[in-house]
Amino acid sequence: MGDHKDLTENLAADKIKELAENIKTCMFCTYDSYRLQSRPMSVQKVDDLGRLWFLSDRNSTHNAEITMNPQVELFFSEPHDKFLTIHGTATISYDRKTIKELYDPIIKVWMPGGEDDPNLSVITVTPEDGYYWNNKNGKIVAIAKMTAAFVTGKVMDDGIEGNLKL
Repeated sequence: MGDHKDLTENLAADKIKELAENIKTCMFCTYDSYRLQSRPMSVQKVDDLGRLWFLSDRNSTHNAEITMNPQVELFFSEPHDKFLTIHGTATISYDRKTIKELYDPIIKVWMPGGEDDPNLSVITVTPEDGYYWNNKNGKIVAIAKMTAAFVTGKVMDDGIEGNLKL
């Protein structure tokens, strides 16, 4: 158990920015005509409105699925410490200036043409709502409290969680 605190507007955007920038990688989920499709993707940027930017291959399955249905789900997790779920709408662009701004050399592993690769695209996710959970005192304290709760049989009370609404 823990504290429950719903966040809206700027506070929700701040929480998204804090958690997504800290965790960095999420399961990026799109919808095909049958079911949810998931793959790990790294966030390149989170702005003050809580929008998240990713770099992607224009020919990827997820780009095709976003074109058909722009609704996406993002699941961030850092075990025992931080969790974030986002429901939002994705858009795809090919703006070279934005690509250069977001580009990181590690992207070359997936996009051999580097930042000038013509197949490089930008996915922007605008969150609509979500849910967060994180502990109040950091991972070390959380693990110690979990151990104490296990030994004593008491419920750990170190979390804070709530709905996010933008």
